[in-house]
Amino acid sequence: MHAIEAETFSGYGGLRQIELPKPQPAKDRVLVRVTAAGVTPLDHTILSGGHPRAKAPLVLGNEGAGVIEDAGDSGLAVGSRVMFTGAYGVTENGTYSDWLAVRKENLCLIPDNVDDVAAAGLPVAYLTAQMTLSLAGFQPGKTVLAPAIGGSVGNAVTQLARAQGAKHAISTTTNHAKAEQAAALGFNEIVDLSVEKLGDGVRRITEGQGADIVIDAIGGAILGEALGTLAMGGSLTTLGYAAGRKATIDVTDLIWKRASIKSFSLFAQPASAWSAAWSVILPLLRSGAVKPIVDRTYALAEAADALRHLVDKRPFGKVVLTI
Repeated sequence: MHAIEAETFSGYGGLRQIELPKPQPAKDRVLVRVTAAGVTPLDHTILSGGHPRAKAPLVLGNEGAGVIEDAGDSGLAVGSRVMFTGAYGVTENGTYSDWLAVRKENLCLIPDNVDDVAAAGLPVAYLTAQMTLSLAGFQPGKTVLAPAIGGSVGNAVTQLARAQGAKHAISTTTNHAKAEQAAALGFNEIVDLSVEKLGDGVRRITEGQGADIVIDAIGGAILGEALGTLAMGGSLTTLGYAAGRKATIDVTDLIWKRASIKSFSLFAQPASAWSAAWSVILPLLRSGAVKPIVDRTYALAEAADALRHLVDKRPFGKVVLTI
């Protein structure tokens, strides 16, 4: 089978297309013919040598979608369309390949109104978004801030919070063209950081109340600024570092507001949390209340170009490999 392997963790030049044996059916695995693979910042982190658990050579790809070819003992039907994420592309070969043997607990059936390309790019972002909202105590009427409306997690949090009754579902962009694109897509609570400071924008939208919950997948300077937008008793969850691994905070933003800051890792969550998150996400997908956004697709052989596009262009929506 065709696969894109990081022969070395040395940047884009470390990628190569190779032939590997097709995975064999196994009792605890479901054999999936991969039709699309999401391209994520984690893939770039690994390719750059920035993940302590990943070892080269490694087939990249942390999430994907496809069709069940051998269901093993999963109870699922052969031919079912499924989406999935897990340790794939991190501690074992991933989704940049024609087939993958997937743990049954990582599989989720794709709703009929969601195509494979959209499905391939949603598991990491939407599971992360829903779990972090739940852990932060989200309820209808809360105000949520998730920076980066064009990013996968920022967009997923904004959509899920809005669909579940948030008073305000606020996001940001540093690009005026993206702010206009967001407005055209119906995202009306966007702070355009090219013309307004984050704190000023959140105060304007919330009439000075601030955000009850911040879900930050960006890191860097934005983390400290987002912390300053919290309402009394609010919380910030940090889970990404696309804008930098180091941040400076004003501790009084925590102390005076009796606020909290915590971290999140999707793959450290128990199976019950995954099931609970999917039970919320799937009905919203089926109803159309949330709609995953795809910016661009690439062929499998163009994986390096897809990663460059994701990292350098910072597109509005997901980048997906079609297989």
